[in-house]
Order: sequence, then C-alpha cells, then structure tokens
Amino acid sequence: MRYLRAFIFALGALSAPAFAQTVPQSQLEISLSFAPVVKQAAPAVVNIYTKTVVDRRRTPFGDDKFFRDFFNEFFPGRTSKRIENSLGSGVIVDPSGVIVSNHHVVGNADEIRVVLQDRREFQARVILSDEKSDLAVLQIDQAEDLPALELRDSDTLEVGDLVLAIGNPFGVGQTVTSGIVSALARPGGRRARGAGYFIQTDAAINPGNSGGALVDLKGRLVGVNTAILSRSGGSNGIGFAVPANLVARVIESASQGLSMLERPWLGIRGQEVTGEIAEAMALGRPSGVLVDQLHPASAFAAAGLKTGDILMTLDQDPVNSVSELSFRVATIGTGRLVPLTYMRAGKTRTAEVKLTRAPEEPPRNEIALDGPFTGITIANINPAVIEEQELSLTAKGVLVSRVQGRARRLGLQPGDIVLGVNGSGVADSAALELMLSAERLEIEVQRGKKRGTIRLGG
Repeated sequence: MRYLRAFIFALGALSAPAFAQTVPQSQLEISLSFAPVVKQAAPAVVNIYTKTVVDRRRTPFGDDKFFRDFFNEFFPGRTSKRIENSLGSGVIVDPSGVIVSNHHVVGNADEIRVVLQDRREFQARVILSDEKSDLAVLQIDQAEDLPALELRDSDTLEVGDLVLAIGNPFGVGQTVTSGIVSALARPGGRRARGAGYFIQTDAAINPGNSGGALVDLKGRLVGVNTAILSRSGGSNGIGFAVPANLVARVIESASQGLSMLERPWLGIRGQEVTGEIAEAMALGRPSGVLVDQLHPASAFAAAGLKTGDILMTLDQDPVNSVSELSFRVATIGTGRLVPLTYMRAGKTRTAEVKLTRAPEEPPRNEIALDGPFTGITIANINPAVIEEQELSLTAKGVLVSRVQGRARRLGLQPGDIVLGVNGSGVADSAALELMLSAERLEIEVQRGKKRGTIRLGG
C-alpha cells in the first residue's frame, strides 16, 4: 500500500497542498532548508580510501594485448608491483561499525581506510563482497559513538519523491546534492554494474559518490549510489542507486557469516510483455514476464509454470522484467515458500514456489587436465554452473571453465562447451578426460551460439 508522504522541513512538516495554498507566516517557513536532514544523515556517511597492489608485467609491446600475451607466455615472471589508489564512499548501517559500500570500491582492495565526518580514521576489513549486486559490507573495530542510518522500505518510494545524495565526489570531501526519484526499476544502462534494477535520480552523482547514501527527507537510507550514465564521466543528472531492500539482504547475509549474497535460482529465461504480445495473448494491458525457457530443475517448474506462461506477481509484488524478478528473489532469499500468480490461456492461476539455490546435480566434478592439455580445467554442466557462467538453460555437455598458459594455443577458450570428440558424444568430464588421450582429435565445440570443430594432432 502506498502512503501520501509529506515534505519534512526544519522543525515541522508541511503537506504539499498546505504549502501550495498558505502564505508563509514566519522566517522559518520562508527559508526552507535541507539542513536538518543533512545534520541527521551526513555523519553516518564516510569517505573510503583504498590501496590495491597489482602485478604488472613489463613487456616491450606496451598495451598491445596480442604481443603482450605472446611475450608473457615465453618470458614468464617478469612482473613489477604497482599500487593503485581509489576513493569512494560508504554508509554506516549499524553502530557496531558495519558499513555498506560498493563492491567496485572495496571488493579487491588490499588496504581500506575509512574517514568519518568528525575526521576520525579507521582501518576496515571486508566481511562480504558481492560483485553481482555491486555491494560490499565492511567492519571497523574499536569505534565508539558511531551514527547509523535507518533503512527505509525502498518499495514505498515513488517517482517524484525528494532525495539527497551524500558522498565524496572526486575526493573533494563530503558533499550533499538534492534531486528527485526520476524513475524506478531502471536497468542502469549497458555499463552499469550491479543488480540491473536501480532507483534513478537526478541528484548529482559523480566519481567518488559510489557507495554513498541516497536518503529521503527523514534521513532514511533508500539506496546506495552506484553508477552514473555519462559520456564525459561527470554528472548528467542520471544516477543510479541500489535499492535499500537489497542492501538489507546483503547486511543480513553478512551478519550470518556469509562472504557473498546467497541468491535463489530462477531457472527462467523470459522477456517483457510488449503491446504486441499482450494483444496476441488477449491481455488487457502489457504486464508480466513471458516465460521463454524453463529448466526442468527450476523451482518455478516444480510450482507448475510452463513455457508460454506469463508470470505476473511474486510475493504479491508485480514483476515486469527478468531483472525485476531477479531483484525480487534476491531480496526474499532462499528457503521461503512464496505465492505467485501467472496467466495461462487467458486465465489467471496461483501457486506457491519454494525458492532454493541452484542445485549441484549432477556434481560438477571439475578436472584439471594434464599432458598437452595442462592449464585447462573442465566441469560437468549443472544448474549451478549454468547460473555462474550465464549459460543457456538448455546447455548440455562439458564446460571448459579455465584455460591458462600455453594451453591457450590449442584453441579452446573459457566458456566453450565440448559436445563431442571424434564423432562421439561426451557424457561427462571424466569421460572427456579419457577421450582427449587419443593421438588425433576432432573436438566439437559450442561457443556462444556458434558451433565449430577444433582439430589437433596428426
């Protein structure tokens, strides 16, 4: 249920209609300000400085990838250490020293320094980092009197709500910008990191704001700023924040000792219902997700869904894209039995689905090959592998999961699916290992949507 929210000012609240119809009666009403909200929220937003040690190979070929890889293969070990510095922001969400930021800010850092608004500095450690959501949870110890932001249910946000973005843009120090919620459930563009389901705002967000707070006018955290849409690298008034409901799940996962967010597995490929699809299927209006593919081991298949069905709601929330469906199951978590509605042949049906992780069945049985294939690792394809590698739900065979060193010259690449060898199908990774011992090989490979043959020996 949506509630009509009032604008919160200074020492009181004035509803929008009242404000529009009333002549200001005092200096306080004339000089409306975000200052009270900033005073409440800003102390819980921190500046983050990181150092990352990276290995850099010295070659005479500069940035030319082909010759650099060739040089590294025959002259290994010529590396130098280089320190990369970066900056970002974070939000204290628990007085015990729990901080939320972005994975791309702290996920690979070797040293993390957190600076509070009151200039106190602390070393921090990462306790959870989740690349898929682009969220990370930090812990600082031996800190007292820490302020913390309350999280708001991000599903209650509406387009047009006023918000403030607080962070450390360009390293100039803590900065506050204001704007509105421009859109909800945005994919974030091709370059956006993270979950693909964002709050869009026109509050100015720049490099360094990543990991900072997007707050409402009660000082509650509604999102974690994570990306901008820009050609120049500066703010163009299109910024994206990870909704607070997903942030809450990440915090909960960290409190349970998990190192990354545990997501239920969809096992679904689908598409948004367009006007044409709605008309063809006799729907009143375009809504829902048309199920194109459904893995037989999916929990949604067990709940009764079939290809061609239109999934309308999950846990009473509407779903209008696969990214929105992924967001919903991520915020719900595993182990719950949740209601859903779907349409089949023009009729609305209901069911319940128990959300679970992708099963490891059959076992992936990873094998590191030897001999001429040393450097190549293979694995059986199962739902867990399909999810990790973002394979087609119909993928079968054995996956090439890793290719290193001189094995690159054989022509196989990570992500290749081996379908057969010398005209015979491949049952599993153990069988493939034996089949590759032949002197002459014709390896049938699927790479993306294309199939080809790699010939070796003889």
